[in-house]
Amino acid sequence: MQTLIKISGKQYLVKTGDKLFIPHQDTEVGNVIDLKPLAQIDQDKTSIQPSGNVQLKVLEHLKDDKVVVFKKKRRKRYQKRNGHRQLMTQVEVLSI
Repeated sequence: MQTLIKISGKQYLVKTGDKLFIPHQDTEVGNVIDLKPLAQIDQDKTSIQPSGNVQLKVLEHLKDDKVVVFKKKRRKRYQKRNGHRQLMTQVEVLSI
């Protein structure tokens, strides 16, 4: 059974045992996050009314890969280079 969950404005389709990267959450490593599912999907792809909670265990906090932002205006001698690394949290789905 798969479940659709929503965290920080993003939706994820998960099942028990999945590990995923989500936007940074303000919890300590080892804590459990409880969420209400949006929908549950059976193996025959039928949607069921959501019930219960989805439990996520926080594994670690880390930074995502660097994204380089490069701006340039031709013939104006203007160049600007900037990098950004987004904070992420790795979680594991304990139960649905």
